Amino acid sequence: MELSEEAKSRLADVVTLQPTKNAELQERWGMESGSEVHRYLENELKEYYYRDENSLIRATAEAAELVDVEPGIEDDGEGGAPSVLRVPDLQYHVLAVVPDSGEDSISVVATLQRLREETDLDPEVDDVRAALRSLANKGALETVKRTVPTYRLAVARDSLTVELAA
Repeated sequence: MELSEEAKSRLADVVTLQPTKNAELQERWGMESGSEVHRYLENELKEYYYRDENSLIRATAEAAELVDVEPGIEDDGEGGAPSVLRVPDLQYHVLAVVPDSGEDSISVVATLQRLREETDLDPEVDDVRAALRSLANKGALETVKRTVPTYRLAVARDSLTVELAA
């Protein structure tokens, strides 16, 4: 199946952002709804993506070769925690301010406050929540259920390389 330039670009997004959700792609692609994302994936990229056991969108190995971009996540070689993450700007900064594994976890609002204090960013709370969830889906953060969900690194900070995705 021959892909258009737009389809190749969007497939590169899937490779880079995986594992991802419709909402993350919706924002990236400027679409109106998750349903529109689903239709696009099914109509244009059906051969190159799949949904894992948690319904997260992942690219096939063939997709990564086709678009020649680095996957958004590389594991430690033992099928465990990620060792390299390529993430968008907000996720990059979130990883810098969340507590290390073994430390007390913090809430979405506390993460937002740290971002505002320690960076030049002033994101919306929903964007921070989405970034935390995406990083947890990637295995980089651990979610600790208290009165509200709280987060901390799931791996030792020095064992994780974080890169800004293009």
